[in-house]
Amino acid sequence: MQPTLSVVVTVYNEEENIKPLVERINNALQDLDFELIYVDDGSTDGTIRELKKLKNPRLKVLELMKNYGQSLALMAGIDAAEGEYIATMDGDLQNDPSDIPEMLKLLKEEDWDMVAGERVNRRDGFILRKIPSKIANYIIRNASGVKLRDYGCALKVFKADIAKNLGLYGELHRFIPVLAVLEGAKISQMPVKHHARQFGQSKYGLNRTVKVVSDLILMLFFKRYMQRPMHLFGNTGVVLFIAGMLINFYLLVLKVLGHDIWGRPLLLLGVMLVLAGVQFITIGIVVEIQMRTYFESQQKRPYKVRNIF
Repeated sequence: MQPTLSVVVTVYNEEENIKPLVERINNALQDLDFELIYVDDGSTDGTIRELKKLKNPRLKVLELMKNYGQSLALMAGIDAAEGEYIATMDGDLQNDPSDIPEMLKLLKEEDWDMVAGERVNRRDGFILRKIPSKIANYIIRNASGVKLRDYGCALKVFKADIAKNLGLYGELHRFIPVLAVLEGAKISQMPVKHHARQFGQSKYGLNRTVKVVSDLILMLFFKRYMQRPMHLFGNTGVVLFIAGMLINFYLLVLKVLGHDIWGRPLLLLGVMLVLAGVQFITIGIVVEIQMRTYFESQQKRPYKVRNIF
């Protein structure tokens, strides 16, 4: 029988947090029909040993072959989930499972596709955690156009069909709201509780802000040009090609009038712009073909229908 809710928890070296978090989840969700999926992302401590000690009929454990990162661990847990709705959370006791019922209620009553948590009273270090997070949130919010206040909160509740189509490759778990919007999802955010870490060490640092910028470039491409890549590469190529040809035509006129143009930096620039323009146009054609192959080989459509009346 399909459960109403699947709770996906990703863990990496969180042995001391396993038992207390499972107990909190059971207590918070005792009135719901749910399954609990733990994904061990290649832990090197006693995380798996602690999970094996638990005698919980709701619990399913996925032990990954090695440490793949949070995005792929989330993907594995979501793929294994059987519930009509899916909740995700970290395994470090900082997210509070008692918020999940209210988030699920909001999602159902107002017909959202995803409800994300917002840590309004965050219990983290100011320099190493809060400041990088605020910078990352500002960059993502303004560049993507998805106006959420907190992108870093792992506590989220989805409709299953949205969660299973997110495409969480690389380090894209930070961009789950953006990925959901790209799937046509209606998203909301609600305040949730946040606790200070009691056991273990944080897996996040200042380098996360740098990674956000590179991943954001990919997100912007997905949002604006995924289904029309020729508009990005082709337009850029045409502009460069025309600029190069104008420069070369100008130099040709000078040559006809008897001026020596050899060795001029402008000549080199004109040739480089023409070659760059041809390359960008060629790349645009190749990516356009790949985009069509992506959709047609899997019998996908570049659109989704929410309802038919």
